[in-house]
Amino acid sequence: MQGVADAFGLHELAVEDAVHAHQRPKLEVYDETQFLVLRTVKYVEHESIQATSEVVETGEIMIFFGKDFVITVRHGDHTHLSDLRHHLEKRPEQLALGPTMVMHSIADLVVDSYLAVTDRMEDDVDAIEQSVFGRGGLDIDPVYLLKREVLEMRRAVAPLIGPLSQLTASNQVPKEVRRYLRDVTDHLTTVIDRVIEFDDVLSSLLDAAAAKVALQQNTDMRKISAWVAMAAGPTMIAGIYGMNFDHMPELHWGYGYYIVLTVMVLLTIVLWRNFRKHNWL
Repeated sequence: MQGVADAFGLHELAVEDAVHAHQRPKLEVYDETQFLVLRTVKYVEHESIQATSEVVETGEIMIFFGKDFVITVRHGDHTHLSDLRHHLEKRPEQLALGPTMVMHSIADLVVDSYLAVTDRMEDDVDAIEQSVFGRGGLDIDPVYLLKREVLEMRRAVAPLIGPLSQLTASNQVPKEVRRYLRDVTDHLTTVIDRVIEFDDVLSSLLDAAAAKVALQQNTDMRKISAWVAMAAGPTMIAGIYGMNFDHMPELHWGYGYYIVLTVMVLLTIVLWRNFRKHNWL
């Protein structure tokens, strides 16, 4: 990379960023050379959101472009540019617009990949929504996983709107290329809107899941309270007649034992019917 930097006069700060990566989308201008950082994304195939630990994988493409050259540095195993190069070589009228047209084509390819990834992520969001509101057991972990991946996607795409806006307003970019860049910006805005929508939906699902858990806990507590109340009556009666006093009503009756058992059973049945009537059991 240092040899490339010496040959094309690249600034050392931009070269350092290109080598070490982990940059956010940005545009830097060094005299007649511009340095554009794009975050790439790849959808990780999986059978279900519950059976994966990753939904999107991110990488980076750094683009150095000047009056007569374009240099790309790629981090990550996706968003290959060989097909794009062959596509441009078959269209000399586009290459005649200069290095900025190549830069646009790379940005357009990356933003189109954003659209493809958001289409796949939408299916995951729908699956999560069905699982939250379905009749089966509630598993909150996939919701947090997908929200984390949506936030990663948002950090990758949202900051790019600034650099593209700078390029569309730059006099160093030909007018025809700026028109193409405006189209890329429109696509990026669509992606950002969809990612924000996913984030809002997942936040709503987390609130709904929490409300569902609270409702389930409230139902369980009502059932527990009902069973405790039904057990309290017989326990109280049994406790009274277990105090072993000599002078107690009905203590020496021949049928006292059966009468007490009957009262316990009747009391329990009355409480059970009352709780069932009010949907506590």
